[in-house]
Amino acid sequence: MGKLFSEILPEHEAFIQKQRIFFVGSAPLDEEGHVNLSPKGHDVLRILSPTEVAYLDLTGSGNETSAHLDENGRITIMFTAFEGPPMILRLYGKGRVILPETPEWEQMVRHFELILGARQIIAVTLHAVKTSCGFSVPFFSYTGERDTLKKWAEVKCDDGLLAYHREKNSESMDGRMTPIGRRFSESADAID
Repeated sequence: MGKLFSEILPEHEAFIQKQRIFFVGSAPLDEEGHVNLSPKGHDVLRILSPTEVAYLDLTGSGNETSAHLDENGRITIMFTAFEGPPMILRLYGKGRVILPETPEWEQMVRHFELILGARQIIAVTLHAVKTSCGFSVPFFSYTGERDTLKKWAEVKCDDGLLAYHREKNSESMDGRMTPIGRRFSESADAID
């Protein structure tokens, strides 16, 4: 049976630190909007306190989580054991987007090893932690991280990454502007 907690306990932290992948769920308020579920790899998640986590968000072909958080803040982060004893652990909270070149970025980025292709940090204040059995989750073996994003970002360089963010990460698939999109819009307005 599942158990509900108000914060991350030491045994939860130990479990989270062993996981090689986690999943992020978010949704817009509009019932016609798309629910988003994103897998996250690499060592990008940090537990900042029993009620706060953050992850370094890497460039992707969409930016749904960012748009949803900007609208309503709701986020769920899920970890599941693919090796060892079964367990699923979910973190429920309110998230916010932290963009590069902001004072909060400078404070928060110190917790991470910066990865080429990082576009923002997602910080989450938790209101619930829930564990469940995971008895039906299959075993999978970890064989390593992909280096595809790093190689792609090296080819793109800074200007290419910015152009990609402007084109692919400025709004959600439902047309909601993201904080990245707003930053580009504001800088265009400042030039005019």
